[in-house]
Amino acid sequence: MTLEEKLSHLQASSMEEARAEGNAIIDNYREALEKVLKDHKEEMRWQAETRIKAEQSNARHMLNQANARTQLELKRKTGKVQVELKDKIFKEAHMLVNEYMQTDEYEAYLVKSIRKATEFAPGEDMTIYINPSDEPRLSSLEKATGTRLTVSSEDFIGGTRAVIRERNILIDNSFTTLLRNEYDKFIFSGGDGIA
Repeated sequence: MTLEEKLSHLQASSMEEARAEGNAIIDNYREALEKVLKDHKEEMRWQAETRIKAEQSNARHMLNQANARTQLELKRKTGKVQVELKDKIFKEAHMLVNEYMQTDEYEAYLVKSIRKATEFAPGEDMTIYINPSDEPRLSSLEKATGTRLTVSSEDFIGGTRAVIRERNILIDNSFTTLLRNEYDKFIFSGGDGIA
């Protein structure tokens, strides 16, 4: 083998070895890059899923807040309308009470109320009050019940109040109290019977 052949052979084998090493380096680099790419894709997928879940959770939270605000506003408006209707109903009730107070039945009610009070504590010192608007009925009521009555300085619409001072007892059959108690107990119920 001549020197040129030896050089040519050496060059060919060196080139072959360099190509093999280069190809191995490239293959290793390619594998490393593919692994980095795969890891990057997985990381991006995980981040995207996490972001989607966070956005869904945020959207649900915002929807719940909007629903809560809407329900609160609806309850507030409903409550306002109910109070207006309740006030209107009791204004009409007050007018009906005023009409009732012009009847003979009202005077019979007063007699019955006075008798009940005296029956509650017979023989005890008691002050029975009638409303100032009932002062024209004073003598007929005293005559019908055989009881001394006092005209109240306070307007309580109608009805009676009796006070037994020795026992700190108030028998309150005034229309003011009766209407207030009914107003406080009055509740609008929904169509399904739920308040």
